Amino acid sequence: MRQVIVAFERQSNSDRIREIIENSGAFSCIECRTADQVRQAVRKLRLDIVVCGFKLADESCEMLFYDLPRRCSMLMIAPQAQLELCEAEGIFKLQSPVRRSELLASVRLLAQLRQGGRLGGHVQRTQEELELVDAAKTVLMDRHGLTEEQAHRFLQKQSMDNGARLTDTAKLVLAEQ
Repeated sequence: MRQVIVAFERQSNSDRIREIIENSGAFSCIECRTADQVRQAVRKLRLDIVVCGFKLADESCEMLFYDLPRRCSMLMIAPQAQLELCEAEGIFKLQSPVRRSELLASVRLLAQLRQGGRLGGHVQRTQEELELVDAAKTVLMDRHGLTEEQAHRFLQKQSMDNGARLTDTAKLVLAEQ
């Protein structure tokens, strides 16, 4: 079972998110209240997915994101006004209140992207592959409030980090919608 860090300042938010994630049966959660606790869990347990709010007791989650190793992914859940204040391009964002299905799809997607796979690729993309990448960007833009450029960079970064083709990463995104 894959472990995920759930980090929220308020216990009630943490409990609600943890319950949704753990009830999926695919994940167990480690709860943290501070950015320091998240850093320790990432370092000691080698965890790579953090689901969090906008801020923790000791600092903002955006500042925490910059301190995490490159192998880590962050899913920030907050009201739209707070999400708009977050400028870090690598953070996945979901507007609260979040729907159960969107939360689980996002956590599954991050887990799949983290697993990745070393796959070869073509230099030139077909029209079908271009449409696949465009569809994945649209999903990321709709679900996480990214611009087209941010969605494309996210797909590229995830592909590079996992040694996967861009189209394979796009397929993972579309499979989780």
